[in-house]
Amino acid sequence: MEAQRSPQLQLRHATTAANQQRFRSGSAAAQRSAMSGSVDLPVVDLASSDLRAAAASVRQACVEHGFFYVTNHGVDRALVEAVLAESKGFFDLPMEEKLKLHRTNHRGYTPPYAEKLDAASEFVGDLKESFYIGPIGDSDLQNDLNQWPSEERFPSWKETMKLYIATALDTGERILSLIALGLDLDAEFFHKIGALDCPSTFLRLLHYPGEVNESDSGNYGASAHSDYGAITLLVTDGTPGLQICREKDRDPQLWEDVHHIDGALIVNIGDLLERWTNCVFRSTLHRVVAVGKERYSVAFFLDPNSDTVVECLESCCSEADPPRFPPIKSGDYITGRINSTYK
Repeated sequence: MEAQRSPQLQLRHATTAANQQRFRSGSAAAQRSAMSGSVDLPVVDLASSDLRAAAASVRQACVEHGFFYVTNHGVDRALVEAVLAESKGFFDLPMEEKLKLHRTNHRGYTPPYAEKLDAASEFVGDLKESFYIGPIGDSDLQNDLNQWPSEERFPSWKETMKLYIATALDTGERILSLIALGLDLDAEFFHKIGALDCPSTFLRLLHYPGEVNESDSGNYGASAHSDYGAITLLVTDGTPGLQICREKDRDPQLWEDVHHIDGALIVNIGDLLERWTNCVFRSTLHRVVAVGKERYSVAFFLDPNSDTVVECLESCCSEADPPRFPPIKSGDYITGRINSTYK
């Protein structure tokens, strides 16, 4: 794995230096932040024959970082490249064309500045633009709420995204099995409680701008936030910018660069899994900083059925450490978070 990481070392050190210069710019956000270099996240091989060892590695990653890499994950490189290419093709369209698919029912296109992930941000909204694809449903029954670009202009777009969603779902369920084992639960725990009978799956295509206006100096591609649900699977085009803050309540916050490992997926856990584990697992703050270069990424969110009740696992609480959160339905929690994000 060291051989894989070495090509990124010079890049990430240069990126850290650039970020440190940016944070000295004098904005209020910069003054509350500090950089502490890059973070070496754990790497989990999903093809390992030793499931218990893999589960132990996942548990350690969730306890210490909330983020980790997975290799041998089953998501074909050619498919990832196809998704990124289709994504770029859409985001290259004129704004008036993209706005024809403006977000409804949390599906479709979201323009720059329309989303503010950090409510404390001094800016009106984040720099990125995005496109959401929700659960596909059954087109024959006309219950697919998604919006799709024109097949005439993008003949492979819909099928490429559907294939990626199906593949990422399979990978995500394997990761959740390892998470269950890491919590001393049955590997099929999340299936047995019905959380994956009809999971809430969303694919989010993301485009971060290169050069930004002077008025956006100090703004973020994606401002600081934690993800809402269970787990997120992320692929990027290799452009840096992703950072994590492992200690939410530290002042000043310490931000670390997450470097790119070619062929690996980045996995992070969300708030619902943190609630399930009574904060044994951490839903880590993360953000994307502007690095002066366009950046494309694809996030796959795997969350429980909307009616799944998320409550503290018995193994994660005690008399001395009682449940910190009341039970809540997955859908209610996620809807509340989404409603507070969009302006």
